[in-house]
Amino acid sequence: MSAAARPGPAPTPPAERATRSAVVTGASSGIGLAIAHDLVGDGWHVLGLSRSRGALSDAATWVPCDLADGISADEAVRVVRGTAAGGVDAIVHAAGLQYSAGVGELRPEQGERMWAVHVRGAELVVGGLVGSLVAGGRVVLVGSRTMTGVPGKSQYAATKAALAAMARSWAAELAPRGITVNVVAPGPTRTAMLDDPNRASVPPVVPPLGRLVEPSEVAALTRFLLEPTGAMVTGQTIVMCGGASLP
Repeated sequence: MSAAARPGPAPTPPAERATRSAVVTGASSGIGLAIAHDLVGDGWHVLGLSRSRGALSDAATWVPCDLADGISADEAVRVVRGTAAGGVDAIVHAAGLQYSAGVGELRPEQGERMWAVHVRGAELVVGGLVGSLVAGGRVVLVGSRTMTGVPGKSQYAATKAALAAMARSWAAELAPRGITVNVVAPGPTRTAMLDDPNRASVPPVVPPLGRLVEPSEVAALTRFLLEPTGAMVTGQTIVMCGGASLP
């Protein structure tokens, strides 16, 4: 076994730490808020990164951050390092936005903003905190079933597809430390994003199971991956779409 592949000391499962800490981006609303709320309810210390506090619980620590701004993201990472001095048990990158347009109407600035928040934001937060992640820690990136390609959503799909590739790469790199990296990819989810005029050209379609995905369901799947139950799942993209991806 090469030195690079040789595992280090056995990791201490995050669940055994007195108070587990999780960094959650996009924690002020939508799926990010649901994940933060779920973790706070289970006794985690949540550090929520978002532009505003929104409905984030008072029990969580709000860290102001605009992931579209690299300087703001770097500053938020510094704040987290100082606040979570004992280390970070989990990072959940849930911040997101969506612009929809056909191929002849694409606006580069919109694609760049989605890339900045979805992909560069993951790079800055996970890359900046990887040294603070405890052995046996967890990383979950919130992707989208759209990553396989949907008419009118090419830019958005491209950014979400990139998350799956990054997760597999990071999973291989961090496996020697017992850290797992996965993507949770929901289909149409009942959040305020569905009413955003920026995506009005491609309205959501109710999946075969007859209703939209609930944010709490995405949160529950995410927590499965953060708990000991998810210890042997890494480098995977798990789709939750109510059957929308069926043939």
